[in-house]
Amino acid sequence: MPVGISSLLEELFEAERAVRRAQTELGKQKTPELLPLLRKTTESALKQGEDADAAMKLARCAELLGDIDGAEPVDLLIDVLAADAPEARLAAGEALEERAFARFKEVALGIERALTRLPKDSPALSELPYMLAEVPEPGVLLLLNRFLSHESADAVASAIEALAQLGDPGARQHLRARIDDKRTVDLGDEDAESTKVTIGELAREAISLLDEVAAAEGETRSRTKGR
Repeated sequence: MPVGISSLLEELFEAERAVRRAQTELGKQKTPELLPLLRKTTESALKQGEDADAAMKLARCAELLGDIDGAEPVDLLIDVLAADAPEARLAAGEALEERAFARFKEVALGIERALTRLPKDSPALSELPYMLAEVPEPGVLLLLNRFLSHESADAVASAIEALAQLGDPGARQHLRARIDDKRTVDLGDEDAESTKVTIGELAREAISLLDEVAAAEGETRSRTKGR
């Protein structure tokens, strides 16, 4: 093996060790200076768009914000969900999901604030429903229903898909309000061809899936009673 490659590999390992040590030490800091520094860094990095250094800073800030209690860290994590960098969005989503498992009300209140404070075209509004769908809390259904009436078609589409993923037939009554919605969304990803559908089509498909869930649950109850 060339000496240069071996040295670079060891350098990489040592850099990672240094990162973990620094992050652990910062995570232990309960001083009032940490949150303002994270806020300043996050807001600055978000303005830099598709920048590798900004993406790195946002990802690290998200990991640290996940360990700080309070409303502001939640709001900042939601802001990072709108970042151009997938690495940063992933870190923020994981931090929010972990907090939602431990302190759901804190995250729920942050999402309620996001529905009113964020611009209607914020990508974060399309990311939040998918995160919510992973959290086993009764309040998730109520939050997702609020997304259904949002101005952003993309946010509504994400909520519909999340409700279908949850598989709760009780969501059908809320989805029916969207079956005549003719706004279109593009379901294709960056590497796929455009796949445009209307909100109404998505709602009808979700209702159909939930009808099947309800029918299956009914059959299960009937068999259980018959034993």
